Amino acid sequence: QVQLVESGGGLVQAGGSLRLSCAASGRAFGSYGMGWFRQAPGKEREFVAVISRSGGMTNYVDSVKGRFTISRDNAKNTMYLQINSLKPEDTAVYYCAAGSGGLFPRYEYNYWGQGTQVTVSS
Repeated sequence: QVQLVESGGGLVQAGGSLRLSCAASGRAFGSYGMGWFRQAPGKEREFVAVISRSGGMTNYVDSVKGRFTISRDNAKNTMYLQINSLKPEDTAVYYCAAGSGGLFPRYEYNYWGQGTQVTVSS
């Protein structure tokens, strides 16, 4: 069992930056593939980024490549999403997820956080 808690969201101007965190409680954080997803108002949840269990491999949706960086610190049971050059279209609730099954980059996510709101003003 893993509990995930996101933090770091907020209201920022376009071009600004944020760092989201996902703190995990429970055992064996390093055995989970981790991902970030987001859901904008009126839209379906979409994949944003994924990181392998060791942190050695990452993948991103095309719309965020070069602007977002996913990372993890297994010693701290925490995953991060550094978001730079924010755009209004990045406005969404951002969720972290943990997957115990599957292989990179297609993990089977079975644990989800409650989400953190990111709002980008133009």
